Amino acid sequence: MTSILNINKQAAKHQISRHIYGHFAEHLGRCVYEGIWVGEDSPIPNTRGIRNDVVEALRHINIPNLRWPGGCFADEYHWKDGIGPREDRPEIVNTNWGKVTENNHFGTHEFMDLCEQLETEPYICGNVGSGTVQEMQEWVEYLTFDGVSPMAKLRKKNGRDKPWKLKYFGIGNENWGCGGKMRVEHYADKYRNYQTYVKDLSGNEIYKIACGPQEADYHWMEVMMREGMDRTEPVQDAVIENIWDYHRPEMNGISLHYYTRNRTNYGSATAFDEELWFDYMRRTMKIEEIIENHAAIMDKYDPAKTVGLIIDEWGTWFSVEPGTNPGFLYQQNTLRDALIAGINLNIFNNHCDRVHMANIAQVINVLQAMILTEGEKMILTPSYHVFDMFKVHQDATLLPINVGTPDYVYGEDTLPKINASASQDQSGTIHISICNIDPNQSEKVTCELDGITDKSQISGRILTAEYMNEHNTFEHPNNVKPEGFHDVKVSENTLSLQVPAKSVLVLTIK
Repeated sequence: MTSILNINKQAAKHQISRHIYGHFAEHLGRCVYEGIWVGEDSPIPNTRGIRNDVVEALRHINIPNLRWPGGCFADEYHWKDGIGPREDRPEIVNTNWGKVTENNHFGTHEFMDLCEQLETEPYICGNVGSGTVQEMQEWVEYLTFDGVSPMAKLRKKNGRDKPWKLKYFGIGNENWGCGGKMRVEHYADKYRNYQTYVKDLSGNEIYKIACGPQEADYHWMEVMMREGMDRTEPVQDAVIENIWDYHRPEMNGISLHYYTRNRTNYGSATAFDEELWFDYMRRTMKIEEIIENHAAIMDKYDPAKTVGLIIDEWGTWFSVEPGTNPGFLYQQNTLRDALIAGINLNIFNNHCDRVHMANIAQVINVLQAMILTEGEKMILTPSYHVFDMFKVHQDATLLPINVGTPDYVYGEDTLPKINASASQDQSGTIHISICNIDPNQSEKVTCELDGITDKSQISGRILTAEYMNEHNTFEHPNNVKPEGFHDVKVSENTLSLQVPAKSVLVLTIK
């Protein structure tokens, strides 16, 4: 059989936000310390303590936003521990991740410096689980207020005269779990309380993100959409004289966490057979059903789709590499991870009317990382290369795509063999991203798209390897990397190509 991709340019209306391609850096294992922060005295080339090689690599993939400081760490983090002279900052115990002591040398100023070096939007997650309303309010004031106040004076004392711009702020993290084990009814009230004091100061406008559900917890979403939305009517034909007259949403976005994992047997990141390959493809495709079900609940309370679904933790989760600290969540990254990344990004693209942001976990040395480091050495993972290939979709217009594909069959189970999304950027260039999840067979694909002729300029990049578990190592950093793809036949309004087994392909059409 042949897979048929029918792309409907006439139905295009939604933009794929670049923030779907966001990332996540938690104080966990070697993500921040060693991965990002090495200190100003390190022999590893750095700018004000931040690794130059990491910044260069992340800038290359147009990282649009970076979530910090957690994760579970966020709801035990007290931001004032991480400001002022580094030698005076208190040492703390990271009780969630490895029970290690850290020195707080990477705090607010260092994170905002990192974001400025990356030219990316900071996404800060505030402490609801063990923090106070006042603590959260003061952090926002410290970051964003351009005037005379105790927190602005403190910021200036610590070396930053002008405030930063901060768009994204999360009101807690996983408050159903490590963030306090709250019932949703309790968290909904706490959210309404805490968010009140996350104020827009000095022209800075904050996009407030509520803690949403874990996976398929639809009750959590129902309660948060019911209780978290502002139902006051906007003032009509009246002079606005005070803050109470403003019609402001209390919730701009709500998070969703979904990891591709087997909770009863996390398994190895590199030692697996086709049964486990199939199992993880099935598990990752489940996220589309979960997005659709949550979106249906959101539509009841927000039919205009003003509230974004923020998938700010997603990715693969396997057993740690042998000999490493179990609390550091350090895992290798194979071609399987690359396919899973491509599948998820295609799904997010296709649901960009509701999915406004996503953050893969995590950026360096933790879970499905973009980058792995070992001392001064750094390697790029197969997942990094997928983000590099897919960056062409950032802020492009989604082209709705209907995928007709035969099944990938394993035993008595089946999955759709081909997964895809398409977009058109402002220059008119079209990009089509295709994943063939079958590890054994290539697939003939016919793409139907109005306007294609034999004069169209078509190029492509493909990521694949001989083995399912191929990965990059410090000894062999280029085992898995993209290559050019040119085997495409063109006729009137049709492209024909053979997509190799276990591959991620991005086509460019001008």
